[in-house]
Amino acid sequence: MTLLKKYKWTWIMLAICVGLAVYLLWGSFSRPKLPVIGTVAPFSLENVDGSNVALKDTNGKVRLFYFFFSHCPDVCPVTTLRLSQVQDGLKEKGIFGKDATIVSITFDPERDTRERLKEFGDKFKADYSGWYFLRGDQKQVIDLAMNSFKILVNQDKEGNFVHMDLIGLVDREGNIRQMFRPEASAEEITDVVAGLVKE
Repeated sequence: MTLLKKYKWTWIMLAICVGLAVYLLWGSFSRPKLPVIGTVAPFSLENVDGSNVALKDTNGKVRLFYFFFSHCPDVCPVTTLRLSQVQDGLKEKGIFGKDATIVSITFDPERDTRERLKEFGDKFKADYSGWYFLRGDQKQVIDLAMNSFKILVNQDKEGNFVHMDLIGLVDREGNIRQMFRPEASAEEITDVVAGLVKE
């Protein structure tokens, strides 16, 4: 009995494994890159620790941008919870803070003081070494959301904001590469961020 016949099933399984590995490797190389769909305008805003954070200070890292207000009665807490899950996923991959950060910016600087933002971030176990909670001039923030990220915002008579619930993915150079809709899972967002970090 030849070796080929004796180990026929072993050779078949080996061939299948090699074929699968080639397929997965080819898929990772042939996956199209995310297109550039916009650029983030320069800004300088106040962080919860009192420091000023400018766009250029976060360059060199992949960033997730989320516009919100802490008194939001519906979508903002839900999306911030999802971002906290993304934070955990990025930590597991060893890239949070070092290669990837989260930037949450409030529309409501009058009510969202630094203390209020810290309290809000603490509820979601935010790690401030890689997650910024920023506040600043309301018009500047709304202009940034609408002009750079195409996020529609409107303030009602009670002072609350009606806004699109989107998370912007920004590359190391400040280019917007994707807008995540509410149905995107934390796992999906984490994987896309990790992929962009590797580009």
